[in-house]
Amino acid sequence: MLPSTLSGQSEGLPDLVAGLNMPVTLANGEQVPLINFDNAATTPPLRSVLQAIENYAPWYGTVHRGGGAKSEITTRLFEEARGLAADFVGADRDCNAVIFVKNTTEAINKLAYRLAQNAGRRNIVISTVMEHHSNDLPWRGKFRVLYVEVDQAGRLLLDDLEKKLKISRGRVRLVTVTGASNVTGHVNPVGEIARLAHRYGAEIMVDGAQMVPHLPVSMKGSAGGDHLDYLAFSAHKMYAPFGTGVLIGPRKTFERGHSEIVGGGTVDLVSHQQVRWAQVPHRDEAGTPNMMGIIALSEAIRSLSRLDMRRVMKVEAGLSDYARRGLARVPGLVFYGDNQSHSHKVGIITFNIPGIPHETVAACLANQHGIAVRSGCFCAQPYVQRLLGVSPAEVKEAFTAPGKPHRGMVRVSFGLYNTKAEVDVLVNALRRLVE
Repeated sequence: MLPSTLSGQSEGLPDLVAGLNMPVTLANGEQVPLINFDNAATTPPLRSVLQAIENYAPWYGTVHRGGGAKSEITTRLFEEARGLAADFVGADRDCNAVIFVKNTTEAINKLAYRLAQNAGRRNIVISTVMEHHSNDLPWRGKFRVLYVEVDQAGRLLLDDLEKKLKISRGRVRLVTVTGASNVTGHVNPVGEIARLAHRYGAEIMVDGAQMVPHLPVSMKGSAGGDHLDYLAFSAHKMYAPFGTGVLIGPRKTFERGHSEIVGGGTVDLVSHQQVRWAQVPHRDEAGTPNMMGIIALSEAIRSLSRLDMRRVMKVEAGLSDYARRGLARVPGLVFYGDNQSHSHKVGIITFNIPGIPHETVAACLANQHGIAVRSGCFCAQPYVQRLLGVSPAEVKEAFTAPGKPHRGMVRVSFGLYNTKAEVDVLVNALRRLVE
């Protein structure tokens, strides 16, 4: 059931994705093909994913407890999806629970709530300056949060991490870190971070939203304590629409306590006086699940696995290097992060044009050239402030003047389907804008 339209590895990668070359109307009335360089926010769907959804739709039914064929098929596919997700990121199926949520944000909020239920003396979480708001705000108010510093290029300072682990030894519940930055594209050495965390008695959680769609990932690690305890990622950043996320972590964590959202599906037995919670992972999946999203995620995983994530990484790295070289020739562009050809980055490039506000640059690219990029702080304001050199006084002033525009950047982010020809259009558009 649910055959894929994905063919062999000789097929061109742009052909795998739906919605390419969609015509958009420019400010002058001309129509051009849309160029999407906003993949760090959301990726377009794979054709195989849309086909899988169409194949499944007539069989859509209720998960669990239903007696009919539709419910049986739906339940089987729902539970099979857990194994697919676990295998895709090298998680141990026996020791780990795979919990389906809406997105990475909900996954991290869920984990923060669950860990806070049994924190005890270990009331410290170590995060980093470079985190997305979704891997910062959920920990506040539940734990004391310490932030690992970054260098001038925005790379994580592991010496500072170890220093904070040493000082707080015995009280750190978790080290939580992004696998790859959605601002600079820096890929963090999560294996090395895991070894440090485990050495000092803490666990590690990796926000995989920008890592899982672009790199091979293994939660098992290789040796020496470099395994990942928790991982969260989102389907909508890996070519699967409908809004599904995944949280993977040790079953024992979720066997204590209950979900932050309770109701149908989370219980085994209920009276007005007592509740017996359902088994893991069901106790953390309240209500009717997003089955279309699960089907989309499952087929995206199958398609990406057949394609091979090492190939995806190689294709995107080549395109990113080509883009960096081209953009470096545009006069006046100011780049953030390490903009050199680099093996430790995903396909994200951020920059500004001095004298032109970031939102104006993005609007000009869209309205005059049909190029979609993103501008702003990318839900990582403290990190962007650090990279831009925004002073604490300026940050404080911004809180007293809510209508004042925020400083920010322009972000270009690549997917497996983007091409060098599209990069050339971007480079030429920026040259004209600068001139």
